Order: sequence, then C-alpha cells, then structure tokens
Amino acid sequence: MSVPISKRPPALGRGLVAVAVVFVAAGTSGLLHAQAAPPEAVRGGWFAFAPEADRFAPGSGIDLRFLNEKEAGEGGYIGVKGGRFVHLKTGAPVRFWAVNGPPGRDSAQLRREARALAKRGVNLVRIHQGYFDEKGEVKPSEVLHAINVVEAMKAEGIYCQFSTYFPVAFRPPPGTPWLLGYDGKTSPFTALFFNKDFQAQYRKWWQALLLTPSPATGRRLIDEPAVSALELVNEDSYFFWTFSADIVPDAQMRILETQFGDWLKARYGSIDLAMKRWGGVTTPRDRPAEGRVGFRPLYNMASERTARDQDAARFLASSQRKFYEDTRGFLRDLGFKGVVSASNWTTASPEFLGPIEKYTYTAGDFLDRHGYFSGQTKGPDAAWALKEGQSYADRSALRFDPETPGKPRQFVHPSMDVHYDGKPSMISETTWNRPNRYRSEAPLFYAAFGALQGSDGIVHFALDTTSWSVKPSYFMQPWTLMTPAQMGQFPAAALIFRQGLVAEGKLLVDVNLRPDDLLDLKGTPLPQDASFDELRLKDVPKGLTLTRKPGAVIDPLIHFAGRTAVTFSEQARPPVLTDPRPYIDRAGKTVDGSNGQLRLDYGKGLLTINAPAAQGVSGALREAGATDLTDLSITSTMELGHIVAVSLDGAPLASSKKVLLQVMSEEQATDFQTVPAADGMKTITRIGRDPWLVRDFEGTVRLKRADARALKVTALDANGQRLKTVVGATAIRLGRTILYYLIEPAG
Repeated sequence: MSVPISKRPPALGRGLVAVAVVFVAAGTSGLLHAQAAPPEAVRGGWFAFAPEADRFAPGSGIDLRFLNEKEAGEGGYIGVKGGRFVHLKTGAPVRFWAVNGPPGRDSAQLRREARALAKRGVNLVRIHQGYFDEKGEVKPSEVLHAINVVEAMKAEGIYCQFSTYFPVAFRPPPGTPWLLGYDGKTSPFTALFFNKDFQAQYRKWWQALLLTPSPATGRRLIDEPAVSALELVNEDSYFFWTFSADIVPDAQMRILETQFGDWLKARYGSIDLAMKRWGGVTTPRDRPAEGRVGFRPLYNMASERTARDQDAARFLASSQRKFYEDTRGFLRDLGFKGVVSASNWTTASPEFLGPIEKYTYTAGDFLDRHGYFSGQTKGPDAAWALKEGQSYADRSALRFDPETPGKPRQFVHPSMDVHYDGKPSMISETTWNRPNRYRSEAPLFYAAFGALQGSDGIVHFALDTTSWSVKPSYFMQPWTLMTPAQMGQFPAAALIFRQGLVAEGKLLVDVNLRPDDLLDLKGTPLPQDASFDELRLKDVPKGLTLTRKPGAVIDPLIHFAGRTAVTFSEQARPPVLTDPRPYIDRAGKTVDGSNGQLRLDYGKGLLTINAPAAQGVSGALREAGATDLTDLSITSTMELGHIVAVSLDGAPLASSKKVLLQVMSEEQATDFQTVPAADGMKTITRIGRDPWLVRDFEGTVRLKRADARALKVTALDANGQRLKTVVGATAIRLGRTILYYLIEPAG
C-alpha cells in the first residue's frame, strides 16, 4: 500500500500550456492529421500533453456520465446476489471502475473532481484515510469532510467506499491507555484483532463517521445508499511478516499469548498436554506457568508446518475471523445496509498461509485484494517518491517481464482474480508504478482481463489531482493517476469493463478447499501470489521464499484464459479443472481467452481484443504488423501503442451508431532524463517537469463496414470536444496528437 491520501501534501495549482491543433484533410478517405504547437513545446518524436482546463461543455464525445445513475443510490443500497454486486432496489448488477481519492478539500473542488471522474467512466471512489488524530481520538473535521465527499460524489452518480484504518498511518503515543507498549514511532500491526480496548476505540471512529448528521442535509452516512461499502482493516494480518515479536510490543504480545494459552486449554485440557502433543517444539516466549504460549516465526510455520504450527494457524485464523465477524455485526447493528469487506492483504506464503487469509475474509460480504505492478527500484525514498539518483527498470506486463532484469519471466500479476465462496471480488488498490515506460499498458489490461475473469471492481491508485500535472506537490510520486497514459485511457477501458463489452470467460478452475485442511497447513493449488508495491516490500525479510514443489500449483496463466473459483467447505469434492491446452500455448507463448475474444501474445508483448463491441490491439504494435479483426484492421509503426474501438451505444461495432476510437502510446515528464546503470537498470538524472510528453501516435485504422465510406470521423481534443470532421472511415490515418475519434453516420 502506498502513502495514505490523508498523509499526502495537497496538490499545487500551476498553469499549463495549451496545445493548438491544426487539421489537414488529405486524399485518403477519412484521413485526419494533427500537429501540436507551439514547436518549442515539442521534442523529437513526442508532443506536449497540456489540455485546457475542462469546462465540461455539452457534446463531449468521451462523456460517460450517462453510465451512472442520476444520483448514486438511486437504485438502492449496494448488495450481493448471485456472487455479484447489485443495486438492492432494482436488482441490477453493477461493476465498479473506480479510483482511490478524491484529493479535494472544499466543496467546489470536490464537485469538479466528481464531474471529471463521472465523465471518464468512474462510478466509485475509495476514500482511504483515518478519522482520528495522532492520539487516536475522533477528529470531527475529517468526519465532516467525509460527508462533503459523499454528497459531491453522489450528485454525479459515484458511490463511496470507506477504508478508515491502516496501521501504517497510526503510531500510538506512549501511555495510550487502550494500546500500551508503543513509543509514538511504531505502528500497531495486528493489535486490532485481539486487543478489546483498542477495538472499543476503533468502534468510536466508525460511530463518529457513520452517525454524524450532515450540516447541509441532516442525513447520516449510515442512512446513505450512496455509501456502498465499508472496509474493516487495510493491509494487516496475522499471516504477514509484520506479525512478529520483534515488531509487536511485549505488552501486546502478552495479551495474544494469553489468549492462545486459553484456546489451548479449551482444546486440549491444559497447555502441558498441548505441548506434549507438539513433541517438545518450544519458543523463547513460552510461559506455560503464566498461561502464555508464544508463536513460531511465520517462515518456520509455513515451511515446516509442525503440529504446533497447525494449532497456531487455527488459533490465529479463528481470532482474525472472529474480529471480522464481530465488527461486521457491530456495523449491521448500527444500521449499515451496504456491503462490508474484511481486509485486502497478502501473506508470508501465498500457498500455505494465503488461503487461510482468504478464508477469514469470507466473514465479509465480498473479498478484496491489493496489488501493484512495478519494476525494480533502488535509491533513497524509492518506496514513495521519484528523485534524481534513483535507479529503476522498465517492465512490461504484456510480456510477463520479471521484476529484476535478466531473470526468467514472472507469471504473476495483481489482475489475477479468484472468486471465493461465491462472493464478489474487488481489487481496491492497484496501478503500474512509475517510472516505467510500459505504464500505458494498464487501463486496457485491467479492463479486458477484469471483464474476462468476472471481476467486480477495479480501483486505481491514486487520484491526486484533476489537472494534468506531472508534479502536483513537492515530490513526484510513483502512483500519479491523472496522466495521459492512465486517466487518458479511462473512457474506452471503463466502457469495456463496466458494460461487459468483453465477455466473461468460462469457469476453468473450481476448487473446494476444506478449512480443516487449510488450518493443517496443507495449502492450495491456486495461490494468489503477492504483488507488493515498494512501500510494503520492505516488510518482507531478506532471502525468504516459500514455494510448493513444481507441479503442485495450477498454471497461473489460467487467469488470462478464464474464470477461477474457490469454495471453502468441509464437504469433500474433486476439483473441476478444465484442460488448459486449448487456451495456453507455452511453446508459442500465447494465451487465448475462453470467451474467444482475447489473445495475449506474451512472446511479443501484445494483447488483442476482438469482441463484437470492442476491438483493438495493445502493446508491441510495430512487431505485430497488420492486425486483422472482425470489423476493423489496424496497422501502426508504434513500438508501444494502444488502439481500440468501442461502441458507445452498446450495439456491435458492425452496426453501432456511435463508436469511440481511442489511441495512446507512452508518456514521460518533460526533461525526464536517465543514464544506463548496471544490471539493465537506468539511473534518473532529471525527474522532469510539466507538461507531460506523449510519444507521437502513428497508424491507420480501417473499418470493414459496408457503410464505412458514409461514416463521419471527428477528431476530439483531450476533453472530448470536436475539432475536425471528415467523411469516410475506410482508412482513418491517426493524427500524431489525437487521443480520441468519434465515428458516426454522416448527416
């Protein structure tokens, strides 16, 4: 997880240079060409991306506000039916294309942010911050701000999900009566799961947030259907490396060790009998005479899996799950009618501890996870800031590049989704971290594979401004979302995901896991591997790896072919494992979607989308050569590019009356400079400045429709406003600075 939004400095306003665009009609039917000016803002092969501030004028060709309700909550509270999110009043299913944010502090700024997000297809914001001060006492001003955020987002049909507690964001001062043993410098990892006094204080935070009346309307958030979901804990677990006696203070460990001792007495009759069963396996913190029993390190627990480790896993799972069950019950008793998730963290062992973690999460209404895609970074503060002198490596997800250059391909990605116990599944923090020239892969990758896997929510991290600014504050962060390669590609990506323009794949894996087996540390054949961002990667002890034997894990490429599911049940049943060979060709380095609409060529680094209402290519376009799709063909010399056509009216592209053609290449900051470093990395010599630069677009899109000659093609500016129209779509030559085109019947 990255720096909490509440801890980030506010965005700084700055002027942006507008880009004037000139169109020239040429002889080829549908030809549009654009040049950016002034010339001094352009470097060889790149153009300056610095749009005018959006005035939200009517008629924008990329305005997706119509996808949202008139007001969020119009269709009722968000609930669950048939394993999907639904509007409880209407029963209509809903997927969330979402962002973490918003950064605005005053009502006017929040309203503008809401309008900008709705325009680009966003229908949920995850508000990730605490509602307490440095002493852990309720902070009323932040509660009032939360109410303002909900009211602004609601007006644009955007739901709000609250994440209120993240241990990293809280450092209890010495002498805190309900959380003893801290020094004001240490975060209270895992303490919330077992410390009853801390839990009582934590519940006060929820009560303040949910029960405070709005100054404007008198309405409480607990009565507001626009509040879709509540998240109980952000990124904390007994089964992650931060659960250690070296991190959790002695005063807190004693509480948990006493609870473990009591659990053992209830299970075996006495601590001595438990230890006899364990065959003499002890820990330095064992104090049987005092009723306390310690825990072995997670590495030993997951790698050796002794009888003692199995009992520890059972106890910790029951403690963690009980906290989630009790807290969800508390929120229901308060009157909350939306959905609740437990947490979203990873574990020290995806194979053996990971499924236990997921099992505890099924106490909630849906499951959540986090995952970031980034290359290796080195240097001071590289976990949270971009600075000169740091080193990094570019990394393509379309090729499954390894995090460390020169290593074998790494078949793991945060988009890989599993549905547990028939519940909805969301990834509430994700992005391609920068610097990485392949960041522009992200929006279409998430949209296409999220749709294929039946994902219910994709929440991009993080909206830090709604101006197209390279450096919104005094440091340059690695998660900036308001960029041409990210937010600039939201319109087509949001349509693909939210509207299901790419169909769900077949259920290829359906595994039943017995909780008793999981708690005996027998593991899972379908692990969701960790995808840390750099901020939390530091919590992993150096040199520790925990993996199963080859052949014991289902091919992870199955996630790029179709859907996967896990059920936790004591009723034994064999897994349903579809033969992957029709979809996965490791020799040819390709994966075909079981929906017949996607192909990932990870040898080249190319994603092809060929669905009735969405068609395009993403990645190594030059190497791909001509791409022939059902209703259009694409050629481009861009080494890295993304060209996709999507229906705006839901009809197939063959008959749609309104088609959006979207184009992107890659981005970087003006004056961003690097020099080669060792081991395939680069060292940053200049971090850059405003405005963003985008590599020139190039290519030709040919529509195969019988009426292509009669269609009009309108180039749009970055805000979706019309610039120039020509008639004829048999061959649309892409302008080097144009992101969007609207294709409609002439007249």
